[in-house]
Amino acid sequence: MDVTAFIRELLFSHDCVIVPGFGGLIGNYTPARIDKSTSTFYPPVKQISFNRNLNHNDGLLVGRVSDHSKISYGDARNIVEGFVTGLRKKLERGEKVVFDNIGSFINNQEGNVQFEPDRNVNYHLDSYGLESFQFPPLEGYDVRSRIAKHIDKNPVKHSSTRKILWRAAVIVPLLALMVAVPLKTKLFKSKVETSSLNPLAKAEFESNREAVDQGVPKATINAGEEKIQQPVVETVIPVVEVTDSYYIITGSFKIRQNADIQVSMLSKQGYTPEIIEGPNGFYRVSAMKCIDLNAAEGKRDSISNKFPGSWVKKI
Repeated sequence: MDVTAFIRELLFSHDCVIVPGFGGLIGNYTPARIDKSTSTFYPPVKQISFNRNLNHNDGLLVGRVSDHSKISYGDARNIVEGFVTGLRKKLERGEKVVFDNIGSFINNQEGNVQFEPDRNVNYHLDSYGLESFQFPPLEGYDVRSRIAKHIDKNPVKHSSTRKILWRAAVIVPLLALMVAVPLKTKLFKSKVETSSLNPLAKAEFESNREAVDQGVPKATINAGEEKIQQPVVETVIPVVEVTDSYYIITGSFKIRQNADIQVSMLSKQGYTPEIIEGPNGFYRVSAMKCIDLNAAEGKRDSISNKFPGSWVKKI
């Protein structure tokens, strides 16, 4: 069975698809760019590269073949192994192996597999429908004309307007000052002082002033002629500090049983594994969790010796 169709399907939703016993196809993201020499705009693209060291079985490709063909995991693994055996025989004979819309493989003079990607295919889903296009630069547009200082060549006709504005700038503040000064003096205040007929008004004022002088915040509740003072309770809201965690992922599986098998392997080797649900229904197996990125990268390098292709996931 030709499994290249399953590989193409998985490359759209995964950054790494491993062909067990052969190597891993890795998607590398490149942002949108502009080629100024040709005035060409290029959309974001996910280009495919090949790493022959990533040849362990992470269960991704075998699980996809098993689900699509409605066969057991062992039968699907035998199909993939037979496909890889055919690839290696062709390469040993010096033939060129082509994965449609992915790239081609060939053995170089040193006997190593050399990969040439198909650059006409973009596996970045967000760039679906986007193609490169050319847009020539605008001609006859001088940005200096928009920032040139305007010089009035006939200032005489504006002299009268400027004089009026200058006089208004002087007179308006003076009028405002003449209005504000009397209001803040006792010239317009009545000499008659009003008093309250309530005999408890003065006692209430003295009680409030005493509370202010003592610096004790109180709330006053009127109940007839009796006043009840209650302390104001201040609520302190705790601040919860959110920190990032870095998980060392050793595999991504479509079937939960395969993920449980790798968790058991990690537990026997002294790690604290856990299963994290990933996109598209996949189960990611984490060997351990770190709170520091540098520590996570150091642990990943040591774990990669036993589980090649491990990577760090920030959550």
